[in-house]
Amino acid sequence: MVNTGMQLISFTCAVTGWIMAIAVTALPQWKIKWEGIWMNCIYQTTGHMQCKTYDSMLALPPDIQAARALMCLAIFMGWLSCTVSCCGMKCTTCAGDDRRAKAGIALSGGVLFILTGLCVLIPVSWTANTVVKDFYNPNVPLMHKRELGQAIYLGWASAVILMISGAVLSSTCPLMERGAGIGGAT
Repeated sequence: MVNTGMQLISFTCAVTGWIMAIAVTALPQWKIKWEGIWMNCIYQTTGHMQCKTYDSMLALPPDIQAARALMCLAIFMGWLSCTVSCCGMKCTTCAGDDRRAKAGIALSGGVLFILTGLCVLIPVSWTANTVVKDFYNPNVPLMHKRELGQAIYLGWASAVILMISGAVLSSTCPLMERGAGIGGAT
């Protein structure tokens, strides 16, 4: 029998990871010096922060362009994952009492959460790699060297939470517990 509590916990954690991914997308702290994927910000001597969006998308480096696309895809996939997972959870009435259909839907939702985590992990890790590479590159002027921002760490945490929660949600499939496997006889 499927542990409803485990499904609810993994779903709640996955939704938390998705909300964190949304925050990562919006934050300008991908690189210290306050550079994000949508804008860069500076602190003024008065203590206020002033942000300016990037002028041209085509003038951005490839890691920022890819990060924008993948993070937007991750947000959409997270929404889709939430919707699909809700329909497949044991505590909902979607798909009626058909255990096999609900199990397949729950499995699909878990896999979508794992894919959402990968869509977050790729741009965050790519940007981190670029920052580290540029930091240790002697040809990059000191004024252009950056450090990893808080959004990178939050992005890594979000990706891990999404992937682990998706895996746990996928493993709560009742067909797996009975040993019948997907598509097997019950």
